[in-house]
Amino acid sequence: MVRKTVYCLLICLFAAVGFYASLNIIDRNIITIPEHLPQVKIGLIIVISLVGALAGVLLAPWIIKVALWFAAYVDQYLAKTPTSDLVMGTVGLIFGLIIANLLGSILSFMGTIGKAIWLLSTILLGYLGLTVGIKKREELVGLVSSFPRFVKDKTSKVETKGGAIKVLDTSVIIDGRIADLCESGFLEGTMLVPNFVVDELRHIADSADVLKRNRGRRGLDILNHMRKNMPDVKVQVYDDLSGLEDIPEVDAKLVKLAEKLGAKILTNDFNLNKVAELHGVKVLNINELANAVKPVVLPGEEMVVQVVKDGKEMGQGLAYLEDGTMIVVDGGKRFMGQTITVLVTSVLQTAAGRMIFAKPKSNDRRGESAQHYSDGVNALG
Repeated sequence: MVRKTVYCLLICLFAAVGFYASLNIIDRNIITIPEHLPQVKIGLIIVISLVGALAGVLLAPWIIKVALWFAAYVDQYLAKTPTSDLVMGTVGLIFGLIIANLLGSILSFMGTIGKAIWLLSTILLGYLGLTVGIKKREELVGLVSSFPRFVKDKTSKVETKGGAIKVLDTSVIIDGRIADLCESGFLEGTMLVPNFVVDELRHIADSADVLKRNRGRRGLDILNHMRKNMPDVKVQVYDDLSGLEDIPEVDAKLVKLAEKLGAKILTNDFNLNKVAELHGVKVLNINELANAVKPVVLPGEEMVVQVVKDGKEMGQGLAYLEDGTMIVVDGGKRFMGQTITVLVTSVLQTAAGRMIFAKPKSNDRRGESAQHYSDGVNALG
């Protein structure tokens, strides 16, 4: 119904164009018509109007088809384009047109040549503003957010700055703890997920290995959860990879992208951490954060642990805290499967984690000796 209505309107529009064209022809005396033959004028108007209507009948289907194709293309493009691209592109276009308008007032005195230059400069500056607004949106947002903002309250004036952009790598997304950190409010601002990281997650999710497939799907689910349920955190997929096409490795791309945007890398990959530090890129390592918030254990403190397996050295036993911290119990092999009290002898802190060294408390040793004596007496008796 809508298509038929548009079709009829286009035919009427072409007929109206033919009608006004015939009036213009008569007014300008393009075709000389004797004054005593007004019926010729009427006939000419009717004929040209019918020609316009016939042109509408022939051209209307093609116009509708092209319009529908263009509308579908625009709709598909808008669906893929992030909102930030549309906003920044519009802002850039507006600035370009404003500058072109200012130039127009200068070029107006040059007559036709000046108007032609004005038209060309308007098209050029509008396109340039649109392109710069889209391609440099992150730099522009970072530049605006870097200006200090002052928030006043009743007692003091506090200076705050916009949150820095954080680039996520694949490992930290799959890890899952980033969602809890964002939900707790420790992380805020823009979480940038490069397009190649999303592709890597997708490849992992399509892997034939069940474990890898589950890890990849879990990473994608975490991103969707953060995007939909955490309004304080903006998760944005970044697809402007200009200048990164020739870099094959994902880690190298992340470091280069962070350098380009002046952003921080959020990861739990130890090797990526070291590479980023070499390039002067700031890194937020979740493992280091987890180590920082672990309870402090000092030599001489007592702990109650369960020895679960052998250590690397002879006689050693291994136990674990709830947070996964490994405890090496010297001489703890003989307490395998038992819950004992140990004394902390030293703590080794590394970038990869924390390791606690301990020894069984003397009471446990005496208790063990007494148990062995009792077992011997029973065996002799």
